[in-house]
Amino acid sequence: MANRLTRIYTRTGDDGTTGLADGSRLAKDHTRIEAMGDLDELNCALGLLLSEPLPPRTREQLTLIQHRLFDLGGELAIPGCASVTAQHVSELEQWLDVENDTLPSLKEFILPGGSRSASLCHVARTVCRRAERRLVTLAQTESVSPHSRRYLNRLSDLLFVLCRVLNRHHGVDDVYWIKQTSA
Repeated sequence: MANRLTRIYTRTGDDGTTGLADGSRLAKDHTRIEAMGDLDELNCALGLLLSEPLPPRTREQLTLIQHRLFDLGGELAIPGCASVTAQHVSELEQWLDVENDTLPSLKEFILPGGSRSASLCHVARTVCRRAERRLVTLAQTESVSPHSRRYLNRLSDLLFVLCRVLNRHHGVDDVYWIKQTSA
């Protein structure tokens, strides 16, 4: 890796294209590049969340998820490549079950908020949903691994549950939506 990125700027993207790992070039606004950008933004949002005080298990989960998201970005950078597997999706489902079992049942919708870390997790959740939508759009015209789409779907669910876990960890109540009545 020491010699892999010897120069940060190459000027090859000045024409509005960017290179994929297979050597092909696409417009910077191509759906594949947009999906890669959304994954990068999601990974950044998780990095920001990881800068907060977190329960050790949550920190471990989010760190592993960051690596999986980088793998998923690699899938997109090499069309036809698949690195996210059904096992990765199952792992998220197991974490979801464990974390959700520690929480009281929801009887109302919740709003983003509460503790700072839960709020940052809500931002990551919404970026994850956008990345998932972008992957679905890409899959309408190109081959995309179904495991990758499932992974992002489960990840957004896990992030929702982790928002609640983080509020509870910090001793802060979830913010419940209050339906407005007509007067």
